[in-house]
Amino acid sequence: MKRREFLGVAGWLFAWPYAAHAQGQIPVIGFLSSRSLSDSVALVSAFRKGLNEAGFVEGQNIAIEYRWADGQYDRLPAIAAELVQRGAVMLIATGGEPSALAAKAATSTIPIVFTAGGDPVKIGLVESLNRPGGNATGVSLLTTAPEAKRLGLIHELISRINMLGVLVDPNYQEAQAQARELDDASRQISQPIHIEYARNDSELEAAFTALVRAGSDALLVCADPFFDTRRDRIIAFAAERRLPAIYQFREYALDGGLMSYGISLPDGYRQVGNYAAQILKGKRPADLPIVQSIKFEFVINLKTARSLGLEIPAMLLARADEVIE
Repeated sequence: MKRREFLGVAGWLFAWPYAAHAQGQIPVIGFLSSRSLSDSVALVSAFRKGLNEAGFVEGQNIAIEYRWADGQYDRLPAIAAELVQRGAVMLIATGGEPSALAAKAATSTIPIVFTAGGDPVKIGLVESLNRPGGNATGVSLLTTAPEAKRLGLIHELISRINMLGVLVDPNYQEAQAQARELDDASRQISQPIHIEYARNDSELEAAFTALVRAGSDALLVCADPFFDTRRDRIIAFAAERRLPAIYQFREYALDGGLMSYGISLPDGYRQVGNYAAQILKGKRPADLPIVQSIKFEFVINLKTARSLGLEIPAMLLARADEVIE
C-alpha cells in the first residue's frame, strides 16, 4: 500500500488491509436496516454484487453483520450503537432516513454509506450532494419525490375516484412533505383524498378501518420502509376491499399489487455496495458525491387488474416498463 493511501485510510480508523494481514483477521462491516430480512433478500444480494464487482467477497476478505429493525424505527439507535461497539469498520445504513440518522448519531468517525428516500442535505446527513463532508455518503433513492406522479397515474387509470385513500407513516422523516405534495397535487386535478397515518401494526389496522369508513375507492401507499415490511398485509387489504392501489416499488406489483411507480431498489443497493468497496480501498466518504437514482420503473399487474374488473387503457399500458400477466 502506498504511504499516501495508508495515511488517508488510517485517518478513518480502518487501515484494514494492513491490520487484517497483521492480525489474521478480516474487516467487519455493520449492516443495519429499518426493513426486515424477509423483504430484503434481493436487496442484500444487490449490495453484495456491488462489493463483488470491486473484488470484495463476503466470508473471504470481508465479513458482514446484519441487523434488522423490522419497521420499528425506535430500535435503530441501539442497533447502530451495538455495531459500533463490536468494532465495525463501516456502517451500511439502509431502509431510508431512520437508519441513516441512527448511524450518524452513533459515530462521527466510522464511515457510513446510507440510502435515503429524500434529500439527505435537508435532514443534516451531509453538507452537500457533491461534497458530503464528514463521515457519511450514500444514495438518494428519490422514493418520496414521485408521490404526485403516483397520484396522477392512479387518477389516469380511474378518472372518477370518489375518494382516494392515502397511507402515510408519521414517523418517517419525509411524512409532512409527502402529505403536502399530495394535497397540492390533488387540488390541481380536483381529486378528493383522505389521508390516514400509521406508524405501527395497531395503527395500520385502525387506518384500514378509517379508510373504509371514509369511502375510499382507491388507495395510494406513500413511500416508507415500515410499509415495505408490511407489504403483504397492505396488498391483502386492498384485495379484500377491491381497491385499485399504487405503490412505490416493483416488488409490490410482483406480490399482487395493481401498480407501482418508483426507482429500481436493487440498483440503488448495488451502488451502496460499490461505494462501500471504494471506501475500503481508501476513498473518503466526504469525497464521494451523493448518487441520485435515475432509473424509474412503472409496473402494472394485469392479473390483479382483471380480478378488480379493470381495463387498463392502452396508452397507460404502452408507458409501462413491465406488465405482469
